[in-house]
Amino acid sequence: QVQLVESGGGLVQAGDSLRLSCAASGRTFSRYAAGWFRQAPGKEREFVAGISRSGASPTYADSVKGRFTISRDNAKATVYLQMNSLKPEDTAIYYCAARPSPLSDPRASMYDYWGQGIQVTVSS
Repeated sequence: QVQLVESGGGLVQAGDSLRLSCAASGRTFSRYAAGWFRQAPGKEREFVAGISRSGASPTYADSVKGRFTISRDNAKATVYLQMNSLKPEDTAIYYCAARPSPLSDPRASMYDYWGQGIQVTVSS
């Protein structure tokens, strides 16, 4: 079992930055690839970014590429999502997820463990 807890969300204005953190506990987190997903009201959960268990090979949704950066610190068992140049359309609940695999995957169904989610609201 892996427990994931997100932090760092909040209310910001368009153009601002936020950094989300996902702290993992339980089994050795370095054995898990991780991803960030988000879900806006009335929409399906969508992939935002993923990172391999080594920290290499980050992948991004086209909508955030160039603005968001995913990273991880396995010594701290934490995954981060640095979000810059935020837009109102980035408003959503953001979820951290983990899967026991070397590589991340853009499909939510491929993840075994999920955090409770954290709200990010970007005002115009």
